[in-house]
Amino acid sequence: MKRQPFLDGIHPDVLIPPPGDPFMRVIAYAAELPRGGGVAPHRHERAQLLATVAGSIAVTTEAGTYVVPPERALFIPAGVEHETRHLAATRLRTLYIREDAARGLPQRTSVVHVGPLLRCLIDACMALPRDYDEAGADGRLMTVLLDQIAASNELPLHIPLPRTGPLRRMAESILRDPAAQLSAGDWARSLGFSTRTLERRFKQETGMTMRAFRNQAKLFRALELLSQDMPVNQISDALGFEAPSTFIAMFRSGFGVTPGRYFQDG
Repeated sequence: MKRQPFLDGIHPDVLIPPPGDPFMRVIAYAAELPRGGGVAPHRHERAQLLATVAGSIAVTTEAGTYVVPPERALFIPAGVEHETRHLAATRLRTLYIREDAARGLPQRTSVVHVGPLLRCLIDACMALPRDYDEAGADGRLMTVLLDQIAASNELPLHIPLPRTGPLRRMAESILRDPAAQLSAGDWARSLGFSTRTLERRFKQETGMTMRAFRNQAKLFRALELLSQDMPVNQISDALGFEAPSTFIAMFRSGFGVTPGRYFQDG
């Protein structure tokens, strides 16, 4: 039987959107998100850990876009403005973390691996009432949880976005449809640049070539389609690869495993 990534036991308190609470170090919230939904740009006074149980979400900040598939989580520091999109029907587990809750927490927005221990700790948080005993065993559990978040490995699920308007709009268009057959020359003409100028400015603002950016956008879209259980050969066709073997090779190069094993190896 396939292992369920998270347990089903959730305390009723956790299903209610959390109120502001200046005392508890960690506040848990469980939500079921519809495909195609999202939340407009906003920010929180607390840091967040967004852990995906099923489905996939994309989160965009000033620094770029992050994709969060199952067995991964996104850490967003307090005060960072972000926008979310639900790439598929998504089961999300969120931890709101007080800024002074622990040392060593990530200082920048990053996707982290959810290993077996961190997964179980998140399960345990979801099973507790909101007024758990911070001074007792529950509080010690939160300390272990925060230590595990601080020790989590950052994963390459971030794609930087340009800072200037025309280039950022172009990049966002590529993210929406990475299989579109528009060359750098096509984009340069539409933006009023020479191809060389466009490619130079894009590399300066993102640290990536346009080709590398498009390939990364395809990999991000592949994660979305994999989370919807689409077969690999259909994903390859949808993203414009010449053959499934080409897609599999690029996916393995980007993520270290084949598409078929990606969610199994969390």
